[in-house]
Amino acid sequence: PLHPARLFEAVDELVVESVRSRGRFWLATRPGQLLAWDAVAGIVSVEDGGPWLAALPEAAWDMVSPARRLAAALDWDDEHGDRVQHLVFTGPDLDSARFRALLDSCLLTEEEEAAGPDAWASYDDPFALILNVKEHA
Repeated sequence: PLHPARLFEAVDELVVESVRSRGRFWLATRPGQLLAWDAVAGIVSVEDGGPWLAALPEAAWDMVSPARRLAAALDWDDEHGDRVQHLVFTGPDLDSARFRALLDSCLLTEEEEAAGPDAWASYDDPFALILNVKEHA
């Protein structure tokens, strides 16, 4: 998963240096919540995309669209289920190696990952200011 504070720090650079970006991602502080990313012209939107299938009981999977179940199956991991990072950035002269390195720096370190979800829940989550407002609106 992505560390919420490190990703939040990287958002400006990711958005300003790309023309368009879109996808879904997994924050360590939100293990059940698929987050949707949509950015254009320097403006980014991060929204709740619903639950990861791995966070749902199997009985609820029948209520999810077949396309969503197929996408989850393609990405399925025995440990994390369908929780993945799928972010695409486009723009002229985009330095893909630098973007990959920046995004990689936002991932949990091996030590952080080994600490597990209970430790991740205590991380500062700057996205909470955005996501919690939308949840209560």
